[in-house]
Amino acid sequence: MRSVTYSMNVSLDGYIVGPDGDFNWTTPDEEVFRSWIDEIRHVGVHLLGRRLYETMLYWETADQDPSLDDSRLEWAALWKPLPKVVFSTTLSAVQGHARLASGSLAAEIEQLRAEPGAGDIAIGGARLATEAAALGLIDEYRVRVYPVLVGGGIPFFPRHERRVDLELVETRTFDSGIAYLRYRVAR
Repeated sequence: MRSVTYSMNVSLDGYIVGPDGDFNWTTPDEEVFRSWIDEIRHVGVHLLGRRLYETMLYWETADQDPSLDDSRLEWAALWKPLPKVVFSTTLSAVQGHARLASGSLAAEIEQLRAEPGAGDIAIGGARLATEAAALGLIDEYRVRVYPVLVGGGIPFFPRHERRVDLELVETRTFDSGIAYLRYRVAR
């Protein structure tokens, strides 16, 4: 069965976006960006909330930007054809290899797990991840912890009303001081 993963950059105090809505502190260096490329190679479909979808729209045409380096072009080549499912109550259409979700998050994940296909089911966006976590649908949490305290904003970890035990699967420390932590939900 395909794993459902939630992977984001996070400040040391646990936020993916600061109190002012800014996330410029997450700009990755080459080493960290390569780790994102390696991770996206194992994704079969990406589920996104509206805000993250709109942020990532840049990558649908980024391959036409002559200023991009080889790593960014490689990312664009992997991201653009990747199937995406967008959860939104305000969008009426999406672009590229994306489709609007037709069912609930649980129903979409159940359908994707039942379909033949390789690769993880990745979740992007804090609100979507909060819903998936509350439903017990996330199999792995992948965190790149940046050495910064932002003091508030949108938290990476949703508030749970239940305990979730995790097993450490992988760690890595980058030269920039960013730490990668990969945890599997203990079942």
